[in-house]
Amino acid sequence: MKHTGRGGLALAWGLWALPALAAPAWKTPPQPKLGELLVLELREEDPASPAPPRPTVEDRLGPLHLRALEPLPDGRGWRFQVQALEPGLAVVPALDLGNGQRSPELRLWVPRSIPYGGPWVGFGGGNDDRLPAIPFPWAWASLLLVPPLALAAWGLRRWRRGSAQRRLVHAIRAFQHHWPPSDRDRTTLDAAHGLGRELLAARFGEEARAWGAPDLQDRALGPWVLWLRSLDAARFGRSEPPFPSAEQLVAVIHAAKAPAGGRP
Repeated sequence: MKHTGRGGLALAWGLWALPALAAPAWKTPPQPKLGELLVLELREEDPASPAPPRPTVEDRLGPLHLRALEPLPDGRGWRFQVQALEPGLAVVPALDLGNGQRSPELRLWVPRSIPYGGPWVGFGGGNDDRLPAIPFPWAWASLLLVPPLALAAWGLRRWRRGSAQRRLVHAIRAFQHHWPPSDRDRTTLDAAHGLGRELLAARFGEEARAWGAPDLQDRALGPWVLWLRSLDAARFGRSEPPFPSAEQLVAVIHAAKAPAGGRP
């Protein structure tokens, strides 16, 4: 009878302690995602056991950031809205429910949002990850070429418009350097004649290379008529008429009206 009394006492103690040892269970989402809101439920499945009281938690549930806490619709537990901001294993320690019960430890694996070595986007990137490929904005960058291209076009146009003037200046210098001829041999006279024709062409156009004395006279280029006749006389060994001075020939070139073609 004594042995039977001890057994009955142990059985009664076990039955009394069974509700205290029972604990509610966690219900987790099948595929947690990094950075997204996760819904965890702490539910008492045994209808004979009282519902767990509100857990004493603040702003974090272990490594998870707590966003909301509300009771389940049937009153048998609590719903946690949490957010995982770090990849890896999230361990939520057992919660003291305040009535002698403790929730089981929760281990939640939160995978990275991207594979290792992938382009770093959003959550889950690490030091070994590559930066995302950012295309160079060629369309917008090409707008920076507009000012230098416009400046280059303006400079080219100005250079081309001044090419006739540069040719005239070069022709004047070459003519002044060789006129009047140093001697009266045929080679020197032909060279001086060619430089004079080059100067006329630079000032009045290519047709001026074939102008004779009447053409020069019609255009009020009297010194150049003398220039032409003095060369013809020198070819035959005569000294009359004399060579006109280079200054006189260049002066009448500058004083002449611009041709219809637009040359200076």
